[in-house]
Amino acid sequence: MEFLNGVNALTLVFVSLLVFAIAYRFYGIFMANKVLRLNANNVTPAVEFADGKDYVATNKNVLFGHHFAAIAAAGPLVGPVLAAQFGYLPGTLWILIGCVLGGGVHDMIVLFASVRHKGQSLATIASKEIGKGTGTIAGFAILFILILTLAGLSLACISAMHEASWSLFTVIATMPIAVLMGLIMRYRKNSVTLASIIGGILLIASIIGGHNLMQIKEISDLFHWNVKTISISITIYGFLASVLPVWLLLVPRDYLSTYLKIGTILMLAVGVIFVHPTLQMPAITDFINGGGPVIGGPVLPFIFIVIACGAISGFHAVIATGTTPKMLNSEKEILFVGYGAMLVEGFVALMALIAACTLVPGDYFAINTPKEMYDTFLAQNPGMHTVDLDHFSEKIGVDLHGRTGGAVSLAVGMAHIFNKIPFMDDVMAYWYNFAIMFEAVFILTAIDAGTRVGRFFLQEMIGGVIPKFNDKNWMPGILISSAIFTFSWGYLVYTGNVSSIWPLFGISNQLLAACGLIVCTTMLIRMNRKKYALCSAIPGVFMAIITFWAGYEQVFNIYLPKQQYLLASLAILAMLLMLIVFINTFKRWSKLLKMEAKHVDYYGDTVKELVER
Repeated sequence: MEFLNGVNALTLVFVSLLVFAIAYRFYGIFMANKVLRLNANNVTPAVEFADGKDYVATNKNVLFGHHFAAIAAAGPLVGPVLAAQFGYLPGTLWILIGCVLGGGVHDMIVLFASVRHKGQSLATIASKEIGKGTGTIAGFAILFILILTLAGLSLACISAMHEASWSLFTVIATMPIAVLMGLIMRYRKNSVTLASIIGGILLIASIIGGHNLMQIKEISDLFHWNVKTISISITIYGFLASVLPVWLLLVPRDYLSTYLKIGTILMLAVGVIFVHPTLQMPAITDFINGGGPVIGGPVLPFIFIVIACGAISGFHAVIATGTTPKMLNSEKEILFVGYGAMLVEGFVALMALIAACTLVPGDYFAINTPKEMYDTFLAQNPGMHTVDLDHFSEKIGVDLHGRTGGAVSLAVGMAHIFNKIPFMDDVMAYWYNFAIMFEAVFILTAIDAGTRVGRFFLQEMIGGVIPKFNDKNWMPGILISSAIFTFSWGYLVYTGNVSSIWPLFGISNQLLAACGLIVCTTMLIRMNRKKYALCSAIPGVFMAIITFWAGYEQVFNIYLPKQQYLLASLAILAMLLMLIVFINTFKRWSKLLKMEAKHVDYYGDTVKELVER
C-alpha cells in the first residue's frame, strides 16, 4: 500500500473526470433508454398542471442549476473532509463507485417515478405502488428526516457565517440579484442568457465589492450578526422561499449560486492542475479500525454514512420528488438533470477530499480534533505535530486549532492550494473567507428547496385529514403548512439542540436513499422490467444493509456508552420506521414477481404494449 502514498492530486482529478464522462455516456444513457425508457411524447406535470407557482416548465439548463444547487448542500463538502481521517483511498473509491452505480441511478429513478406520478412525493408514490399504510409510515419517516436534515444544514451554515460580515453580505446579496434574474426570465422571452450575464456580473461585483465595503466599520457592523440573529433570519428566509412562486426567488437564486459553486470547484481544479500538489494524507491511516478523533467508528461501515451526498443521498429523493419534477419540461431531460447533476456533485465531493488531503496530517487533525481532546490525541500519536497551521492562522487572522466540523479544514485546504500560486500568499485571508462564503451558499440553496418540499409533504399529509389542504392554490393552506414546517426545524436551530446530530443525519439520510431506490424499484417490477430493476434493487438493498449496520454501531457503541439516550432513541425510531417500509415493499415485490404482465402503466399503456413499443 506504500506505493499509493504521496500520489499527485492531479491523478485523482483526471481519473474522476474520465470515470464520470464514461459513466454518463454509457451507463446514464443505458438507464434512460433501456431501464426507464424515457419518452419525450409524455406530458410532464410541469406542462399538465402549469400554475405559474409550483408547476412551471423550466429551461433545462436553469433546472439543472436549480436541481444541482438544491442537492449539493453541506454533504459533498463536509462529508469527504471528515472521511479524510481514514485516508484518501476509501473516500475516493466510494465517491466514484457510489456516485455512478448508486447516487446517479437513485436520482434518475426517483425523478422518473415522481414525473410518472404527476409530480407527487415519495410517500405518495409508496402509497400507490405498495400500499396506503406503507405510504403513511414513509411520509412520517421522510418528514422526520427532512426536519433533522434542515436543522443540521442550518447550524452548519450559521457556524460559517456568524460574525463574518463579508460572507454574510455576499450571501444576502444573492437574494435581490436572484429576484432580478427571475423577473427578467419571467417577463422577457428567451432571456436566460441575458439574465445569466447580468446575474454573473452582479455576483462577482458583490464578492469583490463586499470585501472592500466590509473595510468600512459602519457597514461591516450592519452585517456582523450573532448566532441567534442568523438563526431567526434563516428561518424567515426558509418560510419566504417556500411560499413565493418558484420562478421569483428559489429557481433563479439556485441557478445563480450554481455559477459560484461550479465556478469555485473549477477554479480549485485549475489550481490543482497548476500547482499539482501531492496528497499529504496517506492512502489509509491507522484509524480505519476506529478510534479516530473525527469519526469514532471504523471505516466499514462508517465511510458509507459520512460521505453521503457526494456518493448517494436520500435528501436528493426529497428534491427529485418535490420541486424538480414540477419544473421538468420533458421526460428526456431526466438524464441531464438527474444523472448529470449527481455526477457533478460527485466531482465536487472528490475536490473537497483532495483539498483536505493536501494538508499535512498533523495540521488536519489539529483543526478537526476538539481542543480539550488534542493533548490526549497528540500523546497517543506523537508524530502528528502541526507543520503549517500556525502560518495559516497568522495569515488568515483566526486561530484554526480545534475548529471541528469539516468546513474550516476544507476552507484552509482550498486556501492552501490557491496559496501555492505565485504572489497569492498575501491574499490567503481572501481565499479563506471566500471558501467559507462558498460553503454557506451551498448549504442555503438546499435549505430553501428543502423547506419548500417539506411544505409539499405536510400539505399532502394534512390533506388526508382536511381535503382543502390538497388544493395547492389555497393560500391559507400554503401559509399554515409552511409556518408549521419552518417552525419545526427553525426551533431546533434557534435552541441549538441538534449540534450533535450529524451521525444521526448520516444514518437517516442513507436510509432514505435506500427507501427511494427500493420503493421505485417496485414501479419498475410492476411495469414488467424485472431484469432491469436489478439496476436499482441491488444498490437499494446494499444501502439498507450497510446503513442498518452503521446504525447499530452508532447506537450501541457510541450513543449509549456516552449516555446520549435521546440521539439513540431518534436513531432507533428512524431505523424502525424504515424497516417497516422495507418489509412491506419486499412483500409487494414478491407478489408482483408472481403475477402475469397485465398491470397498467400510469399513462394508460399496458405492460405488454410497453414491451412491444
